[in-house]
Amino acid sequence: MSNPESFIDEVTEEVRRDRLFAIFRKYGWIGVVIVLGVVGGTAYNEWSKSKDAARAQAFGDAVLEAMDVGGAATRREALASIANDGGQKAILDLLLASDPAENRAETLAVLSSLAADASQPQTYRDLAVLRHTIVSGSDMPVADRRAALDPIAAPGRPFRPLALEQLAYLLIEDGKTEDAIAALRSLTQDQEAPAGLRRRAEQVIVALGGTVDTVANAG
Repeated sequence: MSNPESFIDEVTEEVRRDRLFAIFRKYGWIGVVIVLGVVGGTAYNEWSKSKDAARAQAFGDAVLEAMDVGGAATRREALASIANDGGQKAILDLLLASDPAENRAETLAVLSSLAADASQPQTYRDLAVLRHTIVSGSDMPVADRRAALDPIAAPGRPFRPLALEQLAYLLIEDGKTEDAIAALRSLTQDQEAPAGLRRRAEQVIVALGGTVDTVANAG
C-alpha cells in the first residue's frame, strides 16, 4: 500500500506545482509591477530630494549674492529679480521689507501682500503682520494694531511672545501704565519668550517706574 500512496502523493505534488506555475504565469506580472513601482518610487524620491536641495542652494546663493551688492535700492532690485516659488516668495518678501527707512510705503505694501497671501505658510504671514504693525507705528490706529496682533498672541502661535510685547507697548500708548507693567512682568516669566525679550521687558518695566521680580527671573 505504501507504493500507491507514494505515487498519489507525487501526483498531488505535481498538480500543486503545475497550479502554482499557472498562477505565476497568470499573475506574476503583478509582482513585477509592484517591484518596479517600489524601485521607481525610491529612485523618484531620491531624485526629487536632490532637485529640491539644488533648488534651495541656488536660491540661497542668489539671495546672498543680491545682499552683497551696492546700496539698498540696488539690493532690492537684485532681490526682486530672483526666481522663486512657494515659501521662497515669502522669504524674499520679508527681505525686501527689512529696511523700511529706504522705502516705507513699498515695505508696507509688500508686508500687506504677504500677510493676505493664503498660499503662504501661516508662520510667514504672522511675521508679516507683526512687522507691518511695527513699521506702521502711530500712523496705524492703536485699535487696528491691537486687532492685527491679538490673533498672533494666541497660544501656540510661533510669534506669540513678540506679539504680546507689542500689545504691552500699545497699553503704554493708551496711557495704561499699570496694565503695561503687568503685561510686561508676565512676559518676564514666560518661558516661551526669548531671553533677550525678557530682558527688554524688564528694562521697560524699570523705565516705567515698576519693579522686577529678580528672584523669579534668576534662571
